[in-house]
Amino acid sequence: MNKIIAFIVLLTLSMSSPVFGQNIFKSNDLKAVVVDDLSDDQIRQIQSQLVANGSTIESVEPMAISKGMSKGEFDKLKLRLSKLQTQGNTTSSSSDVARKQKVSDEDAAKPDGDGTPAIDPLIFGSELFSNPTLNFAPDYKLATPLNYVLGPGDEMQISVYGVQEFNASLPVSVEGKLSIPYVGQISVAGMTIEAATQKIKASLSKVYSTVSSGQSTVSVSLGTIRTIRVTIIGSRQPGNYSISSLASVYNALHLAGGPADNGSYRNIQLIRGNKVYKNIDIYRFLVNGDKSDDVGLKDNDVIKIPVYKKRVILEGEVKRPGIFEMKGEETFSDLLSFASGFSDVAYTASVNVVQKTDKEYKVSDIYASEYLTYKPHAGDVYKVSKILSRFENRVTIEGAVFRPNQFSFTAGMKVSDLIKKADGLREDAYTQRGRIVRQRPDLTSEIVEVNIGKAISGDAESDIELKREDVLTVYSLLDFKENYSITINGEIKNPGVYPFVEQLSLNDLLVEAGGLTGAASKKVEIARMIKSEDIKVNSQKVELLNIEIDAMSNEQLDNIKLKPFDVVNIRKLPVYEQPETIMVSGSVIYPGKYVLANKDERIADVIKRAGGLNPQANTEGVKIKRPIKSDQLEDLNRIDLNLGKGDTIQDKLTQKVAELRYATIPVDWRQIAKNERHYSNVLLQPGDEIEVSAFTEAVKISGNVLLTSEIPYRKGKGFNYYINSVGGVDAKGWKRKSYIIYPNGRAETAGSFLFFKSYPTIEPGSQIVVPAKPEGRKLSTGEIVGIAGILTSLAGVVIAILR
Repeated sequence: MNKIIAFIVLLTLSMSSPVFGQNIFKSNDLKAVVVDDLSDDQIRQIQSQLVANGSTIESVEPMAISKGMSKGEFDKLKLRLSKLQTQGNTTSSSSDVARKQKVSDEDAAKPDGDGTPAIDPLIFGSELFSNPTLNFAPDYKLATPLNYVLGPGDEMQISVYGVQEFNASLPVSVEGKLSIPYVGQISVAGMTIEAATQKIKASLSKVYSTVSSGQSTVSVSLGTIRTIRVTIIGSRQPGNYSISSLASVYNALHLAGGPADNGSYRNIQLIRGNKVYKNIDIYRFLVNGDKSDDVGLKDNDVIKIPVYKKRVILEGEVKRPGIFEMKGEETFSDLLSFASGFSDVAYTASVNVVQKTDKEYKVSDIYASEYLTYKPHAGDVYKVSKILSRFENRVTIEGAVFRPNQFSFTAGMKVSDLIKKADGLREDAYTQRGRIVRQRPDLTSEIVEVNIGKAISGDAESDIELKREDVLTVYSLLDFKENYSITINGEIKNPGVYPFVEQLSLNDLLVEAGGLTGAASKKVEIARMIKSEDIKVNSQKVELLNIEIDAMSNEQLDNIKLKPFDVVNIRKLPVYEQPETIMVSGSVIYPGKYVLANKDERIADVIKRAGGLNPQANTEGVKIKRPIKSDQLEDLNRIDLNLGKGDTIQDKLTQKVAELRYATIPVDWRQIAKNERHYSNVLLQPGDEIEVSAFTEAVKISGNVLLTSEIPYRKGKGFNYYINSVGGVDAKGWKRKSYIIYPNGRAETAGSFLFFKSYPTIEPGSQIVVPAKPEGRKLSTGEIVGIAGILTSLAGVVIAILR
C-alpha cells in the first residue's frame, strides 16, 4: 500500500516537491496533491500500480488521508479512476482486483516491499496488523456521529430552504470559527456537531426571519472532515501521521504496522495533553471482542507502545499455540483462555514447563489443581502433550456374537457378562471353546482358554473373571467349514465356478448358470472327485458319470444330487453351425454375398452360383482375399527368426502383416475351367472374398522410377520397354530386384545367370514395381585408413613368404 501512495506522490509532486530528494516510500506528506492537474496517462499508471500490488483504490484510502491527502481530492481521484474503467482502458476488472486483495498467511508473514521486517505470526495479536483487510478504517459513508467535536479544518455544509434559501460550504478557520455571510463569525471549535447545529440555527434565525417562523428550514451537516496529526512511538513504523479526525486507536496502530517486535500488546498508552488518557489492552478485543479501548483520536495525541514485560510460549496440544504476553496477576488458566483452551486430544492432567534460572534451565510440572493459581514467569515455555494411546477400562469381544465391539470394564466382570453386553451368541457360535488374549503386567500377552457353553450356563469355574484389556474371541462353526465349489462348462449360458451348498442338484446348477444354450446336446458328463486313503500307482483319479438329459428343458427328471468339486460338462450337438458367408465381387454376373453350402465348397462352385464370369472379366485376374486372423499374428510372433537382440525386424514384419488385413491367393482360372480338380480350385473359408478384375490392356509401372504411369500393353514387348517408357529408374531404383504383380495377385521377380539377366513375361493388367536400393553406410576416413593399413601389412607378409 505504501508503494501506491508513493507512486501518487511521484506523479504529482516530482516536479515541484522536495519529497523526491528523499526516500519516497517514507513520505508522509500528500497535502499538495491536486488531482485535476493529473493527465489521463498518469491516472492509468496509478491504476496499473494498484493492479500490480493487488490493491483497490478503496483499500489505500485510509493511508492516503493519514498522509495528508484531503477527502475531496481523494474522491476526485476515485472518480477519475472510475471513468477510466468505464472507457475500457483498465488492465483488469474490479473482480480481478478484488481477488488479488486476498493474501495468504505465508505472504503476510513476508517482509514488505519497503524493507519493513515481517511480523512474527506466533505472537498473539499480530494477525490484526498483518491482515490488510482488517484496518479498522472509519466508514465515511455513515452519518457523522452527533458527539463529533469540531475543529479547524472541518468544513460545514449549511443550507436554508423554504421561503428563503441559502447554501454554503464553510470551513472552520484556524481560530475555530465559521464565517457565515450576513451573519458573521460563530465560534464552533470544541463543540459537538449537535451543539454547533443548534448554535448555527439560532444565529441564522436572526437574519432569516422565516426560520424562526418555521417557513424555512435550516440543515447543517459536516462536509469535509479535517485531518489530525498523531504521533506513534514504539511501533513497527513509528512517526507522525496525518489521519482522519474520525480515526480510532486501532486504525492508527494498523497504519503504523502494530507494535514492534519487542512492543507490548497489553500496555499501550494513549497520551493526551501530556497525560495518560487511556491504557489499551488489545487482548480484550482478541479474547472477548471488547472494543472499548478503540477510542477516537484527537489532534496531537500520542500513542506510546512500551516494550513488553512478560512473554511466555505455549505450544503443543492447544487450539491456538503461540507467544503470549502476560500481566502480573494472571494465571496459567488465563493463558489457556488466550489459547482458546486445550485441543481435543490434549493431556490435561499436567503441563510441562521449561523455565530459566539465573544460570540454566529447569523443568517443572504444573498439575490441573494449580492452573487457577500458578502465575507464569517471563520466558516460560509450556508444552501440552497428547493423551496416552491406551484405555483405562476396556475389554473387547469379537467373533460369533451379535454386537462384536469394545465395552467398558468393571471390577468383577465375567465372560458371561461381556457376552450379554454383546447381545448374546449367534446361532453359528462354537460353544466348546473360546479364547481370551490377556495382557500381562510386563505388556506381554498370554492365552486363557474358556468353555463358552459352560460359562453362559452358570458354571462358576468356566465363567472366568475378566481383566482390563482382555480380548474374548468366540469362534464360529463356519470358521471350521471348508468352502466347496462346483464347476460347469460347455453349452451353458454362464459357464464357470459356483459355490457348493448342501443338497445342490443338477437342476439347481443349470438354473443358476442361466440355462442351456441352443447348441446343448442330451449328453452330459459329470466328473466326481474320488477320496481314498489307499495309495495306488495307477488308481483312477475321478469317477465319470455319463447321463442323458432333455436338452429342451432345464428341469431334468433324473435330478442328480451334486457333490463338492464336481465338474459338469454339457456337450455340444454334433451338427450345430450357423450359416457362414463369403463375398464375390468384380466381373461376375451376380456379385454379392454367398452362404457356404458345405465344408467342401470350392471357388469354382461359388462362381457357378454367381452366374460365371461376365464378358468384361479378365480370366487371368481371379484371386481370393483371405482375412488374416489374430491367432495367425500370434503364431507369427511366436516364431523365432533369430534376427538378433530386440527382434525389431520381426516386430516390423508382424506389424506389416497386421496392416495388410488379408492375404492374397492367386487363382489360375483357365486351368480350373479345363479341370476343376486343378490345385488352384481351393477350398473356401468363411470371410473369403473372390475378386474378379475387369480386363485392362494397360501395364502399370510404379516404385523408384522417374514417372509412375500406366503404359498401353504391346504384345511381344519386354520389361525394358516399359521401364524406358516411364524414363527409366531413378537414383535409388534397384532394377535387378524389380518384380511383376499379375492381375491374379501372383508375383515374379527378375532373375540372372552369370552375366545374363532375365525378366518375367509382361501380361495385360500387370504391375511392374521397382524397389529402392538398401541404404548402405559410407566408411569414415578413419575406417578407410585402418583398412589400408591392414592391406599394407598383409602385402608385406606375402612378400616375405615369397622371398
